[in-house]
Amino acid sequence: MVDEPDDLVLRYLRQIDQKIDNVAEEVKESKVRVGRVETSLAQVQVHLAEHSVRMDKIDSRLDRIERRLTLTDA
Repeated sequence: MVDEPDDLVLRYLRQIDQKIDNVAEEVKESKVRVGRVETSLAQVQVHLAEHSVRMDKIDSRLDRIERRLTLTDA
C-alpha cells in the first residue's frame, strides 16, 4: 500500500513532464516559423525599397519628359 501513492505521483510527474516536452517542442517550432516570417518580411522590405528607387527614377524621368514636351510646344 505504501508504494501505491509513490506510483501515482510518479505517473502524474511523467504526464506533466510529457506535457512540458510537448509545449517546449511547440515553442521551438514557433520560433523557427517566426524566424522564417522575419526573413521573408526583410526580403519584402528590400524588394519594396528597390521599387521605391525605381519609382523615384520614373518620376524624375517623367518630369524631364514633361518639361521637354512643353519646350517643344513653345
